[in-house]
Amino acid sequence: MKGETMPQPGRAARQAALDLMIRVTDEGRLLSELLPKAVAHLEPGDRARAGRLATEGLRWASRADRVLGPYLRQRPDGRTHDMLRLAVWEICADGAAAHGVVNSAVEILKARPETARQAGLANAILRKVAGNMPDWDALPNPVLPKWLRKPLISDYGKAAVAAMEKAHAAGAPLDLTPAPGAPDDLATKLGAKTMPGGSLRLEKPGQVTALPGYEEGWWWVQDAAATLPARILNPDPGETVVDLCAAPGGKTMQLSAMEAKVTAVDISESRIARVAENLSRTGLEAETVVADALEWKPASPFDAVLLDAPCSATGTIRRHPDLPYAKDGSSFPELFKLQAGLIDRAIEMLKPGGRLVYCTCSLLIDEGEEQVRDALIRHPDLMVDLDAPRVAGIDPDWIGAEGLRTRPDFWPDMGGMDGFFIAVLRKPAESSA
Repeated sequence: MKGETMPQPGRAARQAALDLMIRVTDEGRLLSELLPKAVAHLEPGDRARAGRLATEGLRWASRADRVLGPYLRQRPDGRTHDMLRLAVWEICADGAAAHGVVNSAVEILKARPETARQAGLANAILRKVAGNMPDWDALPNPVLPKWLRKPLISDYGKAAVAAMEKAHAAGAPLDLTPAPGAPDDLATKLGAKTMPGGSLRLEKPGQVTALPGYEEGWWWVQDAAATLPARILNPDPGETVVDLCAAPGGKTMQLSAMEAKVTAVDISESRIARVAENLSRTGLEAETVVADALEWKPASPFDAVLLDAPCSATGTIRRHPDLPYAKDGSSFPELFKLQAGLIDRAIEMLKPGGRLVYCTCSLLIDEGEEQVRDALIRHPDLMVDLDAPRVAGIDPDWIGAEGLRTRPDFWPDMGGMDGFFIAVLRKPAESSA
């Protein structure tokens, strides 16, 4: 109709991305929690785009701030600031047409009373950015917030942390774990590179569910580092294994594929349903149990326990750049306490002579090496097995006195890996623990 302004192409995805960024920074929520509902109203293409825009907008916020700095006399309100950051990334890094990005940004800001007054400022600044394009790749990599950077520097040193930050900025490829029934030429069908240990790596996968073999159950999504705990546990066929905190089920499927008799336990009914769906799609079998691992009592002890404990997830920032914005470290002491309690329960579930593989996708020593040291004090008859982690793709230098430590800057020429700590604790053949 005459007098109405038609929405700019891409505005719906940009609006959703901005709303997501604000909720991450203001509410401390993670994109993985927010995305399903936040983009449900969008067309499929816009859903994917909104998620990508929010992810990259958060990943590159500090670099965008360097671009914006010369044009800002004072920091704008949070929503306007995030809109500027998002637009700068699109213009400078994503190659989007500047006029479309600028017009959409202005429309989005005008639509809310609290930001409408800054729409003119945003218009002027973004046009200046577009007219004086910076050398985006030459700008410094984003750095971790102080609450996380400080303890990591204490644990690893400045050079290692800078290398991790470089890996975080590079993002993460998509890794797939082949199922037992997958064709021998699956890597060729996917256009993937075979990694040490057998993961298939795709640099630009596109829509995951559209990849060859999804419907057939030939593979599941799982970072190469996340495959290590099950590979290190390495059950014999028929061994009884419980996978605690099992969702979304990658490790359960690995263990089932190795012909172990697997029980998957998770506290969340919806998450254990996802495990069951993944098992069904891949044609693998495991018993699934909805229960709190701290309270659940199995009918009989197990040959082995795999405990992927709830943690800070700081080892996954390269694929979840929202995490440093959503967390501040204040909840970590409770996580450390939970991890210790889960280790103690896992040990109780083991047969004499059984083994526990404890792991976290964390870079924090408190969630890895320190947990093992404390467990050995509480259970002095336990033994740390340092031979088990020596699997394909692992540099022996990554194995310390308590177990295996991976970092995002490892495998730098192959696209990196998530940060994990993995330990193997063996219970004596006769023990009162």
